[in-house]
Amino acid sequence: MSNASGLKALYFVGSSREDVKAFPEEVRQDIGYALFEAQRGQKPAAAKPLQGFGGVGVLELIERHDGDAYRAVYTVKFRRAVYVLHCFQKKAKHGIKTPQQDIELIKQRLRVAEHDYETHDRINREGHHER
Repeated sequence: MSNASGLKALYFVGSSREDVKAFPEEVRQDIGYALFEAQRGQKPAAAKPLQGFGGVGVLELIERHDGDAYRAVYTVKFRRAVYVLHCFQKKAKHGIKTPQQDIELIKQRLRVAEHDYETHDRINREGHHER
C-alpha cells in the first residue's frame, strides 16, 4: 500500500474526492499539502483530532477562505494508508461543533475504510508470502 518513496497510499472514501475538488483553489492546495504531509507520516500544523472519535487517529483540517470554513476529515490509523473520509464546507456561521449528520457520515466512511484497508492489507500479505 505504501510506495517506493515511503509515502503512505492516499484513498478517498465516498464523494470526498469530488467534494474537495469543488473547494476554492487555494483551499484545495492547502488541504492537498496537508494530506501529503500525512502521507509522509507527519502531523500537519492545521490538523487537530476530531472530537467524538476518542484517539482512533481521525483528524480534521480546517481551512478558512473568504469568510467560509472548509473541512477535510481523514484518518491515519492505518500503517500504510491515509483515508480521506469527508470534505465539506461548514455552513453554520456560529459554533465550531461538527454537525451530527456529518459525524454519522464520517463514522460510516471510517467503517468502509477499515474494511477496505483490511482487505488490501490481507491481499498484500498473502501476495508477499507466495513469492
